[in-house]
This record gives sequence, structure tokens and C-alpha cells, in this order.
Amino acid sequence: MTMWFPISKLSLFVLCYTLISLFQAPPSFAIKQSYVVYLGSHAHGPEVTTADLDRVTDSHHEFLGSFLGSTEKARDAIFYSYQNHINGFAATLEEEEAAEIASVWPESKSFSDEGYGPVPSRWKGTCQNSTKEGVRCNRKLIGARYFNRAYAAYVKQHNISVNFNNTARDHEGHGTHTLSTAGGNLVPGVNVFGMGNGTAKGGSPKARVAAYKVCWPQVSDGQCFDADILKGFDMAIHDGVDVISVSLGGDPADYFNDGTAIGAFHAVKHGIVVVCSAANSGPELGTVTNVSPWIITVGASTLDREFQNFVELRNGQRFKGTSLSKSLPNDTFYPLITGLQAKAANADDTAASLCKNGALDHEKVKGKILVCLRGDTARVDKGRQAAVAGAVGMILCNDKSSGNEITADPHFLPASQITYKDGVKVLDYIKSSDNPMGYITSPSTYLNAKPSPFMASFSSAGPNKITPEILKPDITAPGVNIIAAFTGAIGATELPYDTRRIPYNIMSGTSMSCPHVAGVVGLLKTAHPDWSPSAIRSAIMTTARTRDNTANPMRDGSFKKATPFSYGSGHIRPNRAMDPGLVYDLSEDDYLDFLCSIGYNQTTIKRFFGTQYECSKSANLEDFNYPSISVPMISGSVTLSRKLKNVGSPSNYAASVREPLGISVSVEPKILAFKKIGEEKSFKVTLKPKWSGAPDNYRFGELTWTDGKHYVRSPIVVNQAQAEAESGA
Repeated sequence: MTMWFPISKLSLFVLCYTLISLFQAPPSFAIKQSYVVYLGSHAHGPEVTTADLDRVTDSHHEFLGSFLGSTEKARDAIFYSYQNHINGFAATLEEEEAAEIASVWPESKSFSDEGYGPVPSRWKGTCQNSTKEGVRCNRKLIGARYFNRAYAAYVKQHNISVNFNNTARDHEGHGTHTLSTAGGNLVPGVNVFGMGNGTAKGGSPKARVAAYKVCWPQVSDGQCFDADILKGFDMAIHDGVDVISVSLGGDPADYFNDGTAIGAFHAVKHGIVVVCSAANSGPELGTVTNVSPWIITVGASTLDREFQNFVELRNGQRFKGTSLSKSLPNDTFYPLITGLQAKAANADDTAASLCKNGALDHEKVKGKILVCLRGDTARVDKGRQAAVAGAVGMILCNDKSSGNEITADPHFLPASQITYKDGVKVLDYIKSSDNPMGYITSPSTYLNAKPSPFMASFSSAGPNKITPEILKPDITAPGVNIIAAFTGAIGATELPYDTRRIPYNIMSGTSMSCPHVAGVVGLLKTAHPDWSPSAIRSAIMTTARTRDNTANPMRDGSFKKATPFSYGSGHIRPNRAMDPGLVYDLSEDDYLDFLCSIGYNQTTIKRFFGTQYECSKSANLEDFNYPSISVPMISGSVTLSRKLKNVGSPSNYAASVREPLGISVSVEPKILAFKKIGEEKSFKVTLKPKWSGAPDNYRFGELTWTDGKHYVRSPIVVNQAQAEAESGA
């Protein structure tokens, strides 16, 4: 399997190598010396071909050529190319050239190709190495490209001064992290500052991976331009990828004005599954992006692993928090002070409460634990300002919108982030005490945390503003405190003044949940190569769970009951998705009929599709065979058609319904009998309001088909804003 990641700031992956001097002549007598560049070992497989050996030599020429300026110079310099068992080459180099090769930063073990055979012959991709910072591929990372012409043109047109390099190499860490989450190797002994020790691995750890960089440093209108995104999709399809994971997004837009939607359509047309992040603008409703029905859209939820420490007050109260920071110097209580109390002269009250740069009085803060409010500035920067001001520690209190979502960060000083409610109690204690004192315990890794999973407050939520009849997001997956590979170019906090370099880091966002699903998709494509992209999406959606590990309904970041607008069909369950029993399948024509049903004319569809398409006279948006049911406006009764395909053993499935409040739901027929694999059966769902509803009165239910072994679940979302009770209902 090959994954593709057109994500912000891609990608740090290359062979580790050692440079050995073969001949040490006095500098005054020799300009050049002989060196061995050792790249590890080969894993050709039992039947190595001449073409395989030639590719090895070509890769050596490309590698050295990126330092010498051309492959021609590299050919002249290399006098041995080790092709069979030892991977590397011997070359005549100047001392400065050898030193430059030896100084390239270490590459992630998550992308080592040890144990991998030759790259599949169907692969057409390449590695762009136009600069000395280029990405040098191997048998694991088989492609790396970058696209920035639209971005560069915008920067030039608006005379914006910005530093960016023409390279697919990752300097920010985002692309490295997401790529290894989806397809990174098994790497034992991984931890982040001693926390979360264990084996790192991607969802599809044996997958071949490729990176396509389309996002660049932020400018006024963004950092990922549609023209670059489309070129990335175009080349990925050409190169022969199987799965495309897209951890980027903008505001929801009409499908023909959305580069990701257009690129994804063409990818799906070629049998490629496209997985996208839902965005990080939650918990407000209507913020979900990447809403095309041919995309798998992923929200973010938590794991049952936490990096816990505790805030202790001298009055006996104790609050659970999270951090990756070091411990306080002594096991004793320290004075507490709020950012507002520590306000510098002429500083703004809000800026001081948020512990912003320049807003704190160092004399007031020195030697105390500073209490800061979350918001506006980076969490780790608040800790930085606290440390600069002389604080011994920091307590970071969530704002109301963040609720119970607390994130483990590698703070610059002993720190703990606590929930909104606990933060209120800490602030109340400080206000009510003449001499408030507190302590922060050392962090530790804690497993089997409860409740879990719950929705991250930052995860963007539905309804879908473009086509509300399509419920988005589709699914949720782990996206909080995720450990994965990281770049060697910047510090752990990604801030310019952080000098700490770590090979693995913790990050949070729907960018992190998206590649979890992409990794599962890779496994599903391997296990079921005959399944369509829509069948794979259906298997993931209909087998998801909507309850946490306390057997209660999933909750949001404020620990209120979450809804399908947050989690779609639920939290992903990969093992169940391998054997879903039934799937809701869709063909290319179904997607074109979908476009017909929402008002696109045949001229526009022809441009989208490439050839003339005659819209089906029966094309109906309500009958689009999606695995979820969303009725944004119900007045009277509504009947929808759906179709299920058997992908398991012959069996009889019975329907059961959990009705949305105030809505009656009937299914016909109530039993579907499947006698063979691939057989399809249709059914109808009729929804009727039982009484008039209030404006925007969303109701949620569920339809389940089961044979006693498989449970094929579909969420039901109904908006009663226009509901009118039918007589006798």
C-alpha cells in the first residue's frame, strides 16, 4: 500500500547513513580523498533483477548529486556502488563535501527500509532533490514531491517577504508526524521526555509511503493554495498511490470551487480512497470542512492514555492535570499568583490574565507558581512567559469552550493544564486566601483513563453547510496527545527559541486523527482489494462505536452527551471494520447523480467528469446511498431508499430503530435475506414527525441491521425546524 500526504510542512524521511574515510592524506598534498558513504543494508528479496541493481546505483548518483550539484558529477566521483547486500557507495570527495554529507540531520527510524524488498514496478513516483535539503527516498519512503508555484506567485505578487525552501523536507514536524501515524514502521523504545514509553507504529506499518508537500509558511490568505493542492492530487494519482490522507482544509465551499474536493473526486474515480481532517474550529456547529461525499471526513477524539500530573492546594484540594514538563525543584508548596494579579504597569487586564508577552511584572511573579488562562496565544508560550518572568511553575486553566480537553505539552517549566471547572476552583481559592499556596506533581503515564473516548473540543462539528443531507464528519478517531515521529529541524514546542530536539513528539488535532483512519484504510485495502472506496468508508462508519469505556454515550469536551454532528457514525473500531457483514456501496455514476440532484447542470458535470454524462431521471438526493441518514428539513413524511451489499457469509438481517425524539421511523422490508457474497438488497425508511418542532430542533436516532453477529449501524439526524405533525401521527 502507498499512502499520500499533501499536508502542511512535509516531510522528514531518509536513510540514516555513516560516512567513513578510507584514506587520510595530509591536507597539503591532496585536495580529494576516498570516502565510503554507508547507507545500511539491502533487502532485495529472493529474485533480484538487473533493473533492481541499476535502481540502486541510480539512487546513489541522485543522493550524491544533490550535494555535488549534478548526477554527472556524482557518476565521476563514485568508483564503487554497493548493490547486493551492503547499501552504500565509495567516492572521491573533497573534505568539505564529505563534512557536508555527514552533517545532514538524523532521519526517522519510522521510515527505515530495513527488511523491505524492491519498490513495486507499478510505482511511477520520484524524489525531488533540487536542493541539498532534498528528501532521499528508499524502499519505505518511495516518493517525495513538492508543489508551491501558486504560493510563490501569490507571495511575489503581494511583495510578501517570507522564507521558504524548494524542498519536500519537513521543517515543522506536522508532515513527519502524520505520515508516521498512518504508515510508520514499528519502532521500539519510543518516548517523549520519558513519557508514553513503548513501540511506535503506524496504522499500516508495512505500507510504502510517499509525501507530497503543498503547504508553506502562513501568509495573509493561507498557506495551502488550490492550484498546488490540485497538482499534488494529479501527480499522486499518476504515481500510483492507493490511499490519500489530507490533513489540511479551509472553509467549506461549493464542490467546484474546492481544490481538495475536485482532486479527491478524480482520485476516487481511480479507486483511490481519500481521507481528510474535519478541521479544528470546534465545538461550534457548522464548522466541519472537507464535506464532499466521496471523502472520508474525520473528527478527533481522545485515547484512554493520559499524561497525568496533579495540582495540589494547601487547603487540601487536588486536581488532575496533564503535562510533559519536569518536576518542581523541591517537594514543597509555593505561593500562587494569577496572571491578572501579576499584571505589569500599563498592561491590559486580559493580556495579563492570558500571560502574554510583556504583560507580567517579574518582581510579582518571581519564585511563585503563575496561574494563566488558556486562549489567544500558544499554551507553551504562556509557560515560556512564566519562565522568563521568574515563575517556578505554571497552572494553565482551560477556558469554558475547551472544557475538559487538556493537552500534554513539553512546557519550559514545571506546569499542569487543568479543566475549566477545576481552573475556576483554583482561581476561587487564590481570591479567597490571604496566602494561597500550591504544588505541581511530576507527570506520569496513566492507562485505562475514564471516560474515553470523548470528543476533543477543538474538533469541527456539523451540520454540513454545503449539503446538509450528507452528515459530516463521517467518523472520529484518536487525535489528542498522539505520539509519532518528528522533524529534527525545530524544537519540541515548534517555537523558534526552543533548542530541544526530539525524534518523537506529541501533537493534537484532526490532522492527527485523519492518518489514523488512513492507516486503517490501508489495512482494509490489503485485506479486501476488491472493495470500492465507498465500501471501505461504509465498513469503517457502520462498525463504529458511540459509547465510551464506561458504557455510557460518548461525551463532548464539556462532558455533555455528544451527537453525530461531532462524531459522525462514532469512534473507529478497526477490527470490526474488517468484517462489517454489509456495506453501503456507491459507484461513479452514483456520485454524478448526486451532483445532478443538487443542481449541477450537465455542462458543469462534463467538465468535472471529463465526458458527457446523462443525469438519471430518478436521481434523488434523499436516495443517495450514504451510510448515514440526514434530513435537514422535514415537513410531513419523508421516505428514503438505501441499498446494502453483502460482503460476508449468507445470512438474514433484521432492522431495528432507535427513533429520534418526536419522529416515527419505519423500515420496509424489516428483514433482508442474503444468499451470496456481492448480493444487493434495497429497503426504504419513512420518517414522520409526531408533533411540531421548535426551530433548529435537531433530533438523533439510529438504524441498525443485524444478523446476530454483525451490527450495521447508521446514524439518523432530523431537523424539525419545519416540522408539521400529520393528522393521526
